[in-house]
Amino acid sequence: MKNPIFILLLWLFIPLIGKAQQEKPNIVLILADDLGWSDIGSYGSEVETPNLDWLAENGVRFTQMYNTSKCNPSRAALITGLYAQQVGYESTYEQPLKNGITFGELLQSAGYRTFWAGKHHGYDHPMDRGFDRYFGLKEGASNHFNPGPRRGNEPQPAQKRDDRPFYEDRKLMQPYSVQQDYYSTDYFTKYALQWLEEYKDEDKPFFLYIAYTAPHDPLMAWPEDIEKYKGKYSEGYESIRQKRYEKQKKLGIIDDTYFLSEATYLPWQSLSDSLRNIEEQKMEVYAAMIDRMDQKIGEIIEKLKALNKFENTVFLFLSDNGASAEVVTIPGDGKIGTVGHWTSLGPDWANVGNTPLRFFKNYSFEGGIKTPLIISWPKGLGHQNEINSYPAHLIDILPTLAELADASYPSEFKGNSIFPAEGKSLLPAIRGELTERMEPIFWEWRVGRAVRKGDWKLVAHGENASWELYNLKLDPSETINIIDQEPEIANELALEFTNWKERVSF
Repeated sequence: MKNPIFILLLWLFIPLIGKAQQEKPNIVLILADDLGWSDIGSYGSEVETPNLDWLAENGVRFTQMYNTSKCNPSRAALITGLYAQQVGYESTYEQPLKNGITFGELLQSAGYRTFWAGKHHGYDHPMDRGFDRYFGLKEGASNHFNPGPRRGNEPQPAQKRDDRPFYEDRKLMQPYSVQQDYYSTDYFTKYALQWLEEYKDEDKPFFLYIAYTAPHDPLMAWPEDIEKYKGKYSEGYESIRQKRYEKQKKLGIIDDTYFLSEATYLPWQSLSDSLRNIEEQKMEVYAAMIDRMDQKIGEIIEKLKALNKFENTVFLFLSDNGASAEVVTIPGDGKIGTVGHWTSLGPDWANVGNTPLRFFKNYSFEGGIKTPLIISWPKGLGHQNEINSYPAHLIDILPTLAELADASYPSEFKGNSIFPAEGKSLLPAIRGELTERMEPIFWEWRVGRAVRKGDWKLVAHGENASWELYNLKLDPSETINIIDQEPEIANELALEFTNWKERVSF
């Protein structure tokens, strides 16, 4: 016979347990794809991003937040809190993550309901690695309007391959036959909103990871969004970049130490009329893709307000690498922005996207590895329109989530030993308890490599390229290589890099 006193106590404590769980914040982590450092309004852009700008005005913007310069290693570092090299993603993603725990697994262990919508660019199925629900693309890119077979009389969908695997939970859709209203940003958001509605009455807090594929190529957007930007880029690269630079100064995210790095784009007036027209169209569509993403972020905000869950929800927004200079050439119907034509942004507008920094995606210079980072928590952060210069990295996100969720990072998981997280929670930096980072940060992707320690950064790009040295406090745009003046510092950092490379290679 059951003890009546035990039953009474259990009956009394169940509501308290639920209340305690609800006191943990909900978490929404939003990752953009190939978004440049200056591509949203609160970091200098002319693109309309009112929802992200609101989060920035009611939160913290980091000015020295770093990624890995490339999609899949960035995602590995974000998900695990480890360097991509440690989890087997140094040069490929076609194997299971090893040696670590995902942020989904960690937050599940702390009582969270976990959702993932959007791009994965990894091997493991998300529902095998800590997520209750999943909808999205496991590969790196697909046609935004139609990743599957041709629909009716529309043009043949332009795509790299027609066998991109999409999943709805465990259901594999390959090829993915989509409805006429399909657009990647819209559908990733659609599933997120459905889950929020479905689980709205749970006592559990939730973790929503939404990994948009915007504004990664192919450049495709709805006509009404493109129309907003018609003619906006007719003045060309030089003018837009200069306007972004001046706006960044007014916003306070850069100061006079940030020189406008040497431009790598062609002079606008040197282009033919037809080429200028093409370049205008590309940037109009690119801007429309970012605009659409912001609209959908706004829908998530409004949904949470309707559910009375907004005030206790932490928002984090960032990008996986700098704006992309990659050139993808796939024959299409010539109509930029539509289902039948795949085009990419290219190096000239990418140079603008990373204003005022050097280079772009795939480089370990600042333009390749810097990302906007906005953290906003209406109820719990207590910061408004704050700008934070603490040097941070994707490896810091998992420890930050762990502190927010009061989750314990284990030494082993499911019988397997896992490495200690490499990063540190960013909450002490937000609280003002940390202003300097004592530990070095490292990068290596293909022929790019770098190490930062304090204000010093050693960086190189190329198979046999020589190291370059910069003092980021005095020269955050990396315009003056001072390796000849500071050989001892350069040698010290080179040794740090060698030791790190040996430690994380398996």
